[in-house]
Amino acid sequence: MVWLKTFVFTIIVPGTVTALIPYLLLSENPSLFTRIGPFQFPGLIPMAIGAAIYLRCAWDFASAGKGTPAPIDPPKTLVARGLYRFVRNPMYAGVLLALLGEAWLFKSSTLLVYAAIVFTCVHLFVVFYEEPALRRQFGESYSDYLAGTPRWIPRVNNSARRQER
Repeated sequence: MVWLKTFVFTIIVPGTVTALIPYLLLSENPSLFTRIGPFQFPGLIPMAIGAAIYLRCAWDFASAGKGTPAPIDPPKTLVARGLYRFVRNPMYAGVLLALLGEAWLFKSSTLLVYAAIVFTCVHLFVVFYEEPALRRQFGESYSDYLAGTPRWIPRVNNSARRQER
């Protein structure tokens, strides 16, 4: 059941953020969809990497955490494996990377501003809701995780520090 809930959440929330809203923002100028030049195609790379990051994190939530990415059905155990060894919020980073790739692909300053707004909202959600909730749920193990893992930008030597523990 956790896999089905993860699939449904992925379609509804990240799907809306990365596909539906950008489509609506760009649909006022349909020529953006047909005038993609060769220098825009590299935008597909961050889109694909962002999607892969999200899917890997959703897999870890379902398999290791026995929960979903949805705040109403979070993992039951702390997920600190996979990409979560390097940053605390790789799933959000993957979504933002996909949005930045879309902005590049469609040469859209509107999508760039939208990505900045999404990042601001996500950052505020993480700081004021998610981290306090996880601290209450997982206690000292989450505090240790906070101390050793950066929120957004991985440390160059973070994997070496993780292996020492």
